[in-house]
Amino acid sequence: MGTLAIFKKEMRAYFASPIAYAVFSIFVAIGGFFFYVILINFSFFSFQASMNPGLTSGLNVTDGILHPFFGNISVLVLFLMPLLTMRLFAEERRHGTLELLLTYPLRDGEILLGKFMAATTLYTVLLSTTTLYLLLLALWSEPELYPIVTGYLGLLLLGMAFLSLGLLFSSLTENQIVAAAFAFAASLLLWIIRWAASLAEGDWAVLLRHLSIVEHFTSFARGVLELKDVAYFVCMTSFFLFATLKSLEIRRWKG
Repeated sequence: MGTLAIFKKEMRAYFASPIAYAVFSIFVAIGGFFFYVILINFSFFSFQASMNPGLTSGLNVTDGILHPFFGNISVLVLFLMPLLTMRLFAEERRHGTLELLLTYPLRDGEILLGKFMAATTLYTVLLSTTTLYLLLLALWSEPELYPIVTGYLGLLLLGMAFLSLGLLFSSLTENQIVAAAFAFAASLLLWIIRWAASLAEGDWAVLLRHLSIVEHFTSFARGVLELKDVAYFVCMTSFFLFATLKSLEIRRWKG
């Protein structure tokens, strides 16, 4: 019951502020632009292939549209997730309501889970807006269902990992901008860490590739579902939520 109450409170707060509307507008506008550009490029290459049959090898909707589309949407997720989490704890701390919230007969885990569920629900609704592009795609082609399912599963897991990371930084500061900046910086580090893997050797290269969030998301975008990639995102999300829970417990103990 406590988790549900926090969830409802946060969902109301999202739409009582301009954050949700701004994120939705940016996501839909840029996501639509990405899809349009990818579709135009695919149409151009398809036309060239019709003139030269030798170019048709490897030309398909999955690799030509779905894979780059999910890849581009993942970049949007990287930039926008800190905006969804920056206020969840930071605003409570700035207004002094976090201490009051911690005095309620609610466990820290219920508070954290309620806020995480609200952010994840809003993100899921955000993702659902992109299904319109795929419905349009299905009007003139026959995209494979499996790559679509794995692509959305990958985006969902990716978003949950970034949201849990954002919650952690939001719990550590009362400044929303600082929380968003650090969450983005940490997310970006997980994004680009595979660049360092190409410069490392041996076990270090293996470790850096394993930590790379892109390394594990790419298989989803390509329509490949592997247990190790699912486990990676589940472990990352669980670790950041656990760290946030400990941050709240320390806050309660100090209070």
